[in-house]
Amino acid sequence: MIEKYRGGWLRPWHPFRELEEIRQRMEEWLKPGFWRTAPVEGAAWAPPIEMYEEKDKYVVKAELPGMKKDEIEVSITDNVLTIKGERKAEEERKESNYYCCERYYGSFLRSINLPGNVDAKKISAGYKDGILEISLPKTAEEKEKKIEVKIE
Repeated sequence: MIEKYRGGWLRPWHPFRELEEIRQRMEEWLKPGFWRTAPVEGAAWAPPIEMYEEKDKYVVKAELPGMKKDEIEVSITDNVLTIKGERKAEEERKESNYYCCERYYGSFLRSINLPGNVDAKKISAGYKDGILEISLPKTAEEKEKKIEVKIE
C-alpha cells in the first residue's frame, strides 16, 4: 500500500510508523526536567525563558518586562534554579470594558533543572530592559568532562 502524498516522496505505508513517532514524542516529554519548567501550583503565570550552555557556564534568560529588580528572587537548591516574584498591576482599572488584556499579573514561580553542576559561589545575575540574565559558572569537574577513548 502507498502512503498519501506528504509534500514530497511517496513511500510505502508502514502501519506502526505513527505509533513509533508517538512513542518517541512521549519519551521526549518524559525526560527529567521537562515538567519541572511548568508553572507551579499557586503561581498565576510563568515567564518565558531560554537556557543555553557555553564552554564554562550555563546562561538562563527570563522575560520579566515591567518589573523592578527588587521584585525578583533568584535561588538555587540541589541543582534546581528557581526564579520567583510578583508583578503588580500598575493601577487598578475601575471600568470593566476591556477590549484586550494579555498581560499577566500576580505571583510567578519558575523552576529549572540544570543540566550539570554549577559553582553556587560564582553565580551572577543582571536585569536590564525587562530581561533577567543569570550566569551559572560550571564547577571545575564539570568543565573538564572529557572522556578519552583508547583504540586498540
